[in-house]
Amino acid sequence: MEGGNSPSLQLQQLPLATAAVSVQPHTDSFSYKENLIGALLAIFGHLVSSIALNLQKYSHIRLAGSKDPRAYFRTKTWWSGLCLLVLGELGVFSSYAFAPLSLIVPLSAVSVVASAIIGIIFIKEKWKPKEFLRRYVLSFVGCGLAVVGTYLLVTFGPNSHEKMTAENITRHLVSWPFLLYMLVEIIVFCLLLYFYKERNANYIVIILLLVALLGSMTVVTVKAVAGMMLVSIQGTLQLDSPIFYIMLVCMVATAVYQATFLAQASQLYDSAQISSIGYILSTTAAISAGATFYLDFMGEDVLHICMFALGCLVAFLGVFLITRNRKKPVPFEPYISMDAMPGMQNMHDKGIAVQPDLKASFSYGALENNDSMPEIYTPATLPIVQEQHGPKGASAPPYRVLEHTKKE
Repeated sequence: MEGGNSPSLQLQQLPLATAAVSVQPHTDSFSYKENLIGALLAIFGHLVSSIALNLQKYSHIRLAGSKDPRAYFRTKTWWSGLCLLVLGELGVFSSYAFAPLSLIVPLSAVSVVASAIIGIIFIKEKWKPKEFLRRYVLSFVGCGLAVVGTYLLVTFGPNSHEKMTAENITRHLVSWPFLLYMLVEIIVFCLLLYFYKERNANYIVIILLLVALLGSMTVVTVKAVAGMMLVSIQGTLQLDSPIFYIMLVCMVATAVYQATFLAQASQLYDSAQISSIGYILSTTAAISAGATFYLDFMGEDVLHICMFALGCLVAFLGVFLITRNRKKPVPFEPYISMDAMPGMQNMHDKGIAVQPDLKASFSYGALENNDSMPEIYTPATLPIVQEQHGPKGASAPPYRVLEHTKKE
């Protein structure tokens, strides 16, 4: 009986095994296609955003170098850049709905590469052929390394895909790995904020670490919002769930505070340093958040993880070389020529000494008139009472010094 039953059992198990074998390649192929769609959307979005920002910069430079009295927002070039910027950001936002978070975030190196190439071709000053390699060799090496790193990231990126439903997001939100990660991040953020605000530790690493910690929460919420919108478009409505609006509010709040710290950093440090250090710190924090919240590397083998880490390191090195080669802006130090000051005579006018013209109103800049000057800088007046000739023996009234008031 056992021998007779075994062929039937084998026949019953054969279709199941065949079906299992046929499903697995289809799933891998489908996940790879989703990764490719997400990566292409991210690359397209960062490329278009970089073109848009350089287009707006070109409009500002063009207006500054001409006598055009129009404001920048009245030019077609600036509005074209704004439309392209919106299109690029929509592309990056849509990419989070298809590919894992850890794959999309490092692809922001594309914007740095595109900005470097566009800046060399269109924005930079004229250069001589002999100085080209010496000046831009690091930029081209960095662009090559960034491209190689991007290829490794796309090829060996994580393949974890799950539908961004409200149930799945809530389950990830209350999982112990993410709660532990959030606890550590809140403690580190509070310590950095204390040193930055109370101890005046305005180091670039501290400011950009604050930006990176906020940015890690921004990308987590962006993927949740974009994924739930995609699932809703596919037919399963998720926009009526409270978790969608919680993620939406967190996304907007963290993005606003992130922009605030970035603005403070741009006032203190060079943009090249902010680009390189900020990219490295933000990418590292975002990959850590994606690995703990969405479990991006769950089930990945060691080889893929090591090659993905190698791609990140190569992209980091490429961005560092690109930004290191940028010229530091020379701060403009305005000066006032004495012969250009109102109320002053020319220093070179036949050797005449420079003296204020008392008939003119001595005002410059914010000093509109003498009434706006402090009283200590206003000369006191000494009114003289004319001598009255009285009878003999009568003494004339002495001179009187009146107290000066601002009305006089």
